[in-house]
Amino acid sequence: MLNHPSPLLRVQSLKTSFFTDRGEIPAVDDITFHIHEGEIVGIVGESGCGKSVTSLSIMGLIPSPPGKITGGEIFYGDEDLTKASEKRMRDLRGNEIAMIFQEPMTSLNPVFTIGNQMLETIRLHKGWNKKDSLEHAITVLKLVGLPRAEELVKEYPHQLSGGMRQRVMIAMAMACEPKLLIADEPTTALDVTIQAQILKLMKDLNERTKTAIMLITHDLGVVAEVCDRVIVMYSGKVVEQGAVEDIFTNPSHPYTKGLLQSVPDIRQQQEKLYSIPGNVPKPGSIKEGCRFAPRCYAAFDRCSVEHPNLSEVQGDHRARCFLVEEEKEEAYGASIRSKPLTLCGRRVAQTQREYKAVNGVSFTLKRGETLGIVGESGCGKSTTGRLLMRLLEPTTGTIKFEDKDLTTLSKSELRKTRRDIQMVFQDPFASLNPRHTVEKILEEPLIVHGIGDRKERKRQVQEMLEVVGLSSYHLKRYPHQFSGGQRQRIGIARALMTKPKLIIADEPVSALDVSIQSQVLNLLEDLQKEFQLTYIFIAHDLGVVRHISDRVGVMYLGKMVELSTSDELYTNPLHPYTKSLISSVPIPDPLHKREKIILQGDIPSPANPPSGCTFHTRCPVATDLCTRIPPTLQPQDKNHFVSCHLYSTGT
Repeated sequence: MLNHPSPLLRVQSLKTSFFTDRGEIPAVDDITFHIHEGEIVGIVGESGCGKSVTSLSIMGLIPSPPGKITGGEIFYGDEDLTKASEKRMRDLRGNEIAMIFQEPMTSLNPVFTIGNQMLETIRLHKGWNKKDSLEHAITVLKLVGLPRAEELVKEYPHQLSGGMRQRVMIAMAMACEPKLLIADEPTTALDVTIQAQILKLMKDLNERTKTAIMLITHDLGVVAEVCDRVIVMYSGKVVEQGAVEDIFTNPSHPYTKGLLQSVPDIRQQQEKLYSIPGNVPKPGSIKEGCRFAPRCYAAFDRCSVEHPNLSEVQGDHRARCFLVEEEKEEAYGASIRSKPLTLCGRRVAQTQREYKAVNGVSFTLKRGETLGIVGESGCGKSTTGRLLMRLLEPTTGTIKFEDKDLTTLSKSELRKTRRDIQMVFQDPFASLNPRHTVEKILEEPLIVHGIGDRKERKRQVQEMLEVVGLSSYHLKRYPHQFSGGQRQRIGIARALMTKPKLIIADEPVSALDVSIQSQVLNLLEDLQKEFQLTYIFIAHDLGVVRHISDRVGVMYLGKMVELSTSDELYTNPLHPYTKSLISSVPIPDPLHKREKIILQGDIPSPANPPSGCTFHTRCPVATDLCTRIPPTLQPQDKNHFVSCHLYSTGT
């Protein structure tokens, strides 16, 4: 932790509320923290805890009405920003205090070039002429690792990849050399390889320029990797803060403990994840006592009537809790899986408009097992899932499900087969009909497949709701009336209504907070044991995939480049791409340091794939052979297959 005589930023007893027809809603309620020059401070917590409202309050960007800072001070140096004029805040924003948002496409203007948008900021705050401003913009773009910066300033945001757009956002934020950079979920929407690039870039900029960084994130691995101190927020309050080592090795608040234990660890496979019950309360809904008490494993009578203070644990480590008890963990035994093969795909390919989204993918799947499929965005993971469902038509190859070739089935035959193969989607809000009640949503698959009469269908719907942790109380409610985790439970229930044998889960937890994610993962595992389900689990989160999968396939640009058991793949990855993916995953342990393999550039377009091995343009160990001849998936032992010339040629 860095030591400085006075903080660069000091937030004191800050309160920010929104005024609606229901009255005052306190989104941030009496929080205090500070950030020193050159320090990186992480702010973590579930959605709805007040992290982003805190950052917008500091920037003077709270929409008014309905929002308003109702109390406290925000000192930038010796200046209280809550009393600053709008003109003063405009002078500070983008100049001395800059901000990076989660989704650059909503922050970059789509009708202006990158150069014009950077020039506007530089000329406004620096007062330079156009020529000097453009030269500085190009220099800063190069500083953040963007190639051909001279041409890039002439391009528009939509012409850049997600990683490049995020680099542009960082370049714009750093263009005027700010003293404080506020980064709100800057890597959440990025693949793990691009995330590793961005985190390294931010760390390098921090060390080079001594810019203080306030990093808002839900990813505890990211916090452990780059932060000096951590602030944990819950329901608008700071519940714990301290040095990153103290928070991760000695968490003192039950909420912090719950968050840390909810995270799948890529270094080992856990039988059961801890999950925090319930959801973050709506702002202002808990008037008395500790706001975490309704979800806390250690709550006792005092917690429901008194507000705990932020008390010293040791040194600068503080926690807002009356009592800390040891966590009790429950062990769960593994199930035995030895039944016949369920699904076999052989060299499946799908082409649209000359794009080979999936190109020659082959694998088999045993009944009752979970096959995880990982890879960056654009690698063909989701396309593979949709091909197996015949939601997309393959151009070549076979998909055999219990000896039936799905590619040759008629529409009526396919409908019957889909009773046995169901899908869970990433965004349940988009896949659930907003005009239908939960009862109608769950009953629909039964009607389509002619299962039961009305009375029987109603009974099955009620039973399935209870299976996924909901109740008949929810039957008449609509999707928008549920939380994200509850909607995903409804999506899972819908997939289970026909009693399928195979479920294809496409990024089913990527949009959820870590605590809700662990609830859904535990539910999927429990359902698998209860109903002997087989899963294909598609995700970009390698920690989640290791936790739930028996075997894992790694895809790159439409091809399967490595396939093995989960333990073998994570402890002994062979393909350079797999090695890079695994090394790029942030570990939620600040004491665990390891070498990262940082890939340069982005995944090529499937419309114009590289010759030979499609990975050779980014591979750190590519040879001349790799540029000419595509490798094939070959066995290295009984359960480990890799598509790489380093192993097929014996080199």
